[in-house]
Amino acid sequence: MSKGPVHQLEKAIGQVLLGKPKPIRLVLTGLLAGGHVLVEDVPGVGKTLLARTLARCIDASFHRLQFTPDLLPSDLLGTSIFNQKTSEFEFRPGPVFAHVILADEINRTTPRTQSALLEAMNAASVSVDGTTYPLPDPFLVVATQNPFEFEGTYPLPESQLDRFMMRIGIGYPKRAAEKEMLTAQQRSHPVNSLQPIVSVDDVRAAQTAVRDVTIEDSLRDYLLSIVAATRDAERVRLGVSPRGAKALQRAAQAFAFLEGRTYVIPDDIKRLVVPVLSHRLVLDGSFQGDASSVDRERAMLEILESVEVPL
Repeated sequence: MSKGPVHQLEKAIGQVLLGKPKPIRLVLTGLLAGGHVLVEDVPGVGKTLLARTLARCIDASFHRLQFTPDLLPSDLLGTSIFNQKTSEFEFRPGPVFAHVILADEINRTTPRTQSALLEAMNAASVSVDGTTYPLPDPFLVVATQNPFEFEGTYPLPESQLDRFMMRIGIGYPKRAAEKEMLTAQQRSHPVNSLQPIVSVDDVRAAQTAVRDVTIEDSLRDYLLSIVAATRDAERVRLGVSPRGAKALQRAAQAFAFLEGRTYVIPDDIKRLVVPVLSHRLVLDGSFQGDASSVDRERAMLEILESVEVPL
């Protein structure tokens, strides 16, 4: 998938999610980098719409999972059913077997079910009754959660947040974009008329091309200096792991690809530090959960400013 189809995909999503180029670019970065994205924001700003629109623009399978407290791992992964005709157990795949998964309100289900999804995300496969089943390729999970509603929720612990390549927000639209949205949706929703822009083969080809994007040793050292600074910062109890460093490098390659370049520049890394690294920090005095996400972002920006940019 060259820059042309990528631009068309980005433009098509932008025609539905108006005035939000940054979150659109970040979700596409996660897709091309082979990662998963956690979208955290208040209700009604387009978290679910973003994932639905992306899936409609890719000729790929899509499942939306509404996470609830009574959702079981088998409801997500699938289960083995005894076939009386063959006298054998047959595996019935669950809804996780799709190219794009929308895990809506992931913090409303139990830790056991959350772990089942996160294990599938990490391994790109599902193990049931001793047999491993590969998930579709590409495989993207876009999870959503509301950071301001805590009653009846199960916040993701830091070890599970680390499984997401990025955590992003969407925010309220500007007045002009919101007015345009009201006008465009007076009769019907634009997402209903969307047609696929690219195929899964195009996405796989782009993911392969991303791995060939050049990142100079000086930029790799810059990236590692940022990661090391998170481990030495005064306010940080637990810094970024090597998994986070790898995620930042791959995301920077994907971002450069979306910019139409075959090489990474310092600005690619700087733009991605907050969405890729901030949710991996554990601050001194913070409690388990997501209430301190703003503090984490602020701490990450302070750390970034303390690291010298290579010439």
